[in-house]
Amino acid sequence: MSFDRNINILYVVTKLELGGAQKQLLGLIRGLDKEKFSPYLVTAQDGLLVDEAAMIPGLRLLRCRFLERPIHPIKDILAFFFLYFFIKNNNIDVVHTHSSKAGILGRCAARLAGIKVIIHTVHGWSFHDHQHKIAYHLYLFLEKICASFTSKIIVVSRSDKDKGLAHEVSSQDKYELIKYAINKGEFNNDPASFTAREKLGLSGRGFVVGTVACLKGQKSPLDFIKLAAAVKKEFPGTKFILAGDGELRNKVCSLIKKLKLEGDIILAGWRNDIPLILSSLDVFVLTSRWEGMPIAVLEAMAAGIPVVATDTGGIRELITNGRTGYLVKEGDMRFMCNRVCALLKDPAQRNEFSRLCRETIGSGEFLLSKMVKNTEGVYFSSLCNGKNV
Repeated sequence: MSFDRNINILYVVTKLELGGAQKQLLGLIRGLDKEKFSPYLVTAQDGLLVDEAAMIPGLRLLRCRFLERPIHPIKDILAFFFLYFFIKNNNIDVVHTHSSKAGILGRCAARLAGIKVIIHTVHGWSFHDHQHKIAYHLYLFLEKICASFTSKIIVVSRSDKDKGLAHEVSSQDKYELIKYAINKGEFNNDPASFTAREKLGLSGRGFVVGTVACLKGQKSPLDFIKLAAAVKKEFPGTKFILAGDGELRNKVCSLIKKLKLEGDIILAGWRNDIPLILSSLDVFVLTSRWEGMPIAVLEAMAAGIPVVATDTGGIRELITNGRTGYLVKEGDMRFMCNRVCALLKDPAQRNEFSRLCRETIGSGEFLLSKMVKNTEGVYFSSLCNGKNV
């Protein structure tokens, strides 16, 4: 298929918060060949990355006041028609959706508007084992319906592809694996940097253990606080930092107070200086209950920080247990504490994990240019096919 003009692509993401899906999307739009593609982006009215998105050359950004994460029937219908009329009025060739709600509303609007090429990226499925059965089966049903008229489903981990196939969310030929990518040059600071610690208000020369995560059920931030209490029994001088915010902040603060950890845990909130946060750490931990492909783990590895993470989703595709980090069973904070303390006791092991982490990320598999090129390839092949199914 040949075009005598740029290919118009509409991206849809529910909210531009500071998460892996949003970072990947903005990285994709930045790297897109603007001589071949004209990108548009519809998202919620607010979000920490909205200003960053607005500065991307060549991007037309639209903030929809009806688009929001919680289910709201009236607003959801209005958001659907907002997308439908925008698609109809702007000669859109490709619709590429990200995040669960945007994936459903955006793909349905594109279908009704007659778009031939509809792409969806799965950043972790909308259905998971920690949901009520009704919600689980509802989301699974909606994913199957939308998949039936989706040209390609991009997954960021083999785990998500296997899960989709196991639940019969479309067929093998619909899936395309394109892994997350990062700009590893941003993470070249030395681990456990005392300069970084001073900037973050981490006094003393004790160990620092940290995480980067939204304060929501998926990331299980309360487990991080429990882990901190357990680690402090072994290493009393250890400090902890949690970068992120969200709906569980009050519960996190209450548990910190209950466990008498007020002077030991820094709640850093949303941050745009994640490389600085990571360079202050001796060990990075992730306590998630379920995952797709956590970009925070990729970034920690690029920074050379040993990782201890729950064995969920695509994490084991990043971490080789006992070589670049440790994997533990979801919810097992006793064993996670054991693994964290083992690393704190053994500087040689930390240094070896650090070297192997950077070696893994530097292999070229996680380059932004590769991610962009592979995604553009999906657009061209789907346009050439000229139909959805």
